[in-house]
Order: sequence, then C-alpha cells, then structure tokens
Amino acid sequence: MKKDIHPEYRDVVFVDLSNDFKFITRSTINTREKITFEGKEYPLVKLDVTSESHPFYTGTQKIVDTAGRVEKFRQRFGSRTGVKA
Repeated sequence: MKKDIHPEYRDVVFVDLSNDFKFITRSTINTREKITFEGKEYPLVKLDVTSESHPFYTGTQKIVDTAGRVEKFRQRFGSRTGVKA
C-alpha cells in the first residue's frame, strides 16, 4: 500500500441525540469534538436517528423535526413555485 494517502481508520463514538444512546465503531470520519467514553477519549459523531430510535426498529412512531427544516427552507426561499405568471 502507498503511504500517507489513506485516511486514519480509528475507533469513534456515535451518539444518538434523541435518546443519548452511544456506541463505538471504527470509522474514517473527520470530527472536531471528542468524548470520554468508558475511560478513554474518542472522536465524537452526533446523529439524529440510529437503530435505537428509528421507528422501523423500535415499532413506535415518533416525529423527528430537526430544527424546523421546512420552516427554514420557506424562510430562505419563500413561496417560489417555478410557474411564471
């Protein structure tokens, strides 16, 4: 293998923000935040939905609205319909 062209493959903690579920897996994702988990410091990735909170896996329906995405879109772009009068 060529040296210095591959991203660093390391242990990373993923956190489900909806229920604070944490798990460790290996990844090459770049992160800015770190967390101490089980006595060791790991890079941190925050997720909105994981298998612990997804309706397909839990069997419960839950509304997930991350910071009003539709409202932000409408405020930014207004009511553009694409049809010219």
